Amino acid sequence: MEIQYYIYLSLILFFIGVLGVIIRRNLLIIFMCIELMLNAVILLLISFSKMHADGGSKLQLVDASKAASDGQVFVFFIMVVAAAEVAIGLAIIIMMYKNLHNISSQFLNRLKN
Repeated sequence: MEIQYYIYLSLILFFIGVLGVIIRRNLLIIFMCIELMLNAVILLLISFSKMHADGGSKLQLVDASKAASDGQVFVFFIMVVAAAEVAIGLAIIIMMYKNLHNISSQFLNRLKN
């Protein structure tokens, strides 16, 4: 399968995430859109890793057994950071809801004062 399909899919996923962050007001939805953007980057890194496993001479993906591990190591670190983000972000959102009974991003303007 050609790399362009993976690039298009990851671009679509990333821009859906960006639109969700820009448009939505609910912090849980914004949080999920950030995770969607991270997953789009992960998909792109894995596909580039598989493409460049044989030196990048072909535009078609190579077999998974020949894939270079560099992109997969980056993906592992992104997944670790995403897991930490989920743990800390959800804890903050839960404490905000517990104290303020609202998780709207507009409601956070009160915290500026």
